[in-house]
Amino acid sequence: MFKTLAAAAALSLAAFSAAAEGVTHYLAIHVDQADAQVMNMALNNAANVKSYYESIGDTAIIEVVAYGPGLTMFVEGKSPVADRIATMALEDENISFAACGNTHRAMSAKAGADVALVSEATIVPSGVVRLMELQEQGYSYVRP
Repeated sequence: MFKTLAAAAALSLAAFSAAAEGVTHYLAIHVDQADAQVMNMALNNAANVKSYYESIGDTAIIEVVAYGPGLTMFVEGKSPVADRIATMALEDENISFAACGNTHRAMSAKAGADVALVSEATIVPSGVVRLMELQEQGYSYVRP
């Protein structure tokens, strides 16, 4: 009986330890509109998710993926949310920003020169493919 009680206590302690460490949640946020309201909503979603999970001792890994007209979110000098992106990137290493390489190439070709992006954005080959990859890795998907 003592062995059974000790085993049960050890299992309970292990379960408590795992729960005390917190859980990591993964979120992909999709932006495909050149609309400041949509961009701000995407950043609000990221901030709210981060805040909620931190409040319960969990972690959130968040990636904002922009393509098509939504790439304006990351265009230097044109992004209506550049300051918020800079602040969020400085405050939390678990929030990242992915810019569609296909869209960036098309924008640059149309402009006749390389279109500069905010320094926080990382160019990925394809925004759609990046969203697929994130979902295949278990990320939840949100499109504001």
